[in-house]
Amino acid sequence: MTTTSVKKNMLPPGLVNNLQEVLLSRKGGNNNNEQQKDDSAADSTEPSTSTCNEDTADSNDSSKPVVLLTNGEGIDSLGLVYLVQALVRLGLYNVHVCAPQSDKSVSGHSVTLRETIAVTPAEIDGATAYEVSGTTVDCVSLALSGALFSWSKPLLVISGINRGSSCGHHMFYSGVVAGAREALICGVPSLSISLNWKREESQESDFKDAVAVCLPLINAAIRDIEKGVFPKSCFLSIEIPTSPSANKGFKLTKQSFWRSAPSWQAVSANRHPSAAHFMSNQQSLGIQLAQLSRDASAAGAARRLTTQRKNVEIESVGAAKSDTKKVKKYFRLEFVDREQEDTDEDLDFRALDNGFVAVTPLSLSPQIESDIQTAASDWISSALHGEQ
Repeated sequence: MTTTSVKKNMLPPGLVNNLQEVLLSRKGGNNNNEQQKDDSAADSTEPSTSTCNEDTADSNDSSKPVVLLTNGEGIDSLGLVYLVQALVRLGLYNVHVCAPQSDKSVSGHSVTLRETIAVTPAEIDGATAYEVSGTTVDCVSLALSGALFSWSKPLLVISGINRGSSCGHHMFYSGVVAGAREALICGVPSLSISLNWKREESQESDFKDAVAVCLPLINAAIRDIEKGVFPKSCFLSIEIPTSPSANKGFKLTKQSFWRSAPSWQAVSANRHPSAAHFMSNQQSLGIQLAQLSRDASAAGAARRLTTQRKNVEIESVGAAKSDTKKVKKYFRLEFVDREQEDTDEDLDFRALDNGFVAVTPLSLSPQIESDIQTAASDWISSALHGEQ
């Protein structure tokens, strides 16, 4: 195990190569990992689902810590399902899931107000699971409110595993990071986990490798939360590199100013399905209204012909208002990667690009205070060295 020094005014020393080997060197760690690897290899690439019995799940051994999982991409995403399966297989935790029913990965810290959200039981074997029509923050807030689950609060909230990096300023857009942040706001320790997915390189099996990478850190977090030595003033954002199985170890990092460039592109209505659907509905409605108008005009003319007029009719026609058509425009937002000039090796995106698992402590204040840095660094160092 090796560590690197950190320059002045940076985070305390926190780089430890081969973290997984260190964690797995604890009692029974290697055997457990081999068993998990065998189990993972035996699984198919498709997530297994079966009807979950809510009463059975809720009546699990109360001595087991409750772990709540959510994500930003929806309850059917592989990153979430594989992580749930791994935690259920361990048999150490009461696993609960409350996740969006659809993709909310770029919803930020948004909540649903003045609208009713729907909550439906979901089928994930071994876990009590619900899918929610709202955002990730809605899911966490509802789950921790006591209105949905029988328990008051879980021991740990895990948000992920998300498809795509949440480094730098993307943390403000990220739904998966917002889920962990909401848990911290509610006073519950939390982790957010993202996989640096690249369309041309990544494959679905990478999510299983990502689970294997972060599982030792999750187990260490739960153990130390129970002991009261896990940092209380921050949550941890875990960024897993594109090739999880080839990672160089965990590295304590700082949030960077990295950001993809937003690119707004004008698109035509025929490239916008919802716009085309809207226009089709409008045209259909217009035809119906025109027919009604013609029918009304014909009926009115018939009445005038059959009605005996005793007085002279004088029609007063007002000036017709000009019907100015409003032209709708359609735009689509995309983020375009750009070269980053900052070469600081302790920044999240730089560590990720270099093949490390970047672990960034995030607080509720705009800047990470030195005591938060120290607390996070001390805990990670303790986890790596297996200190009790």
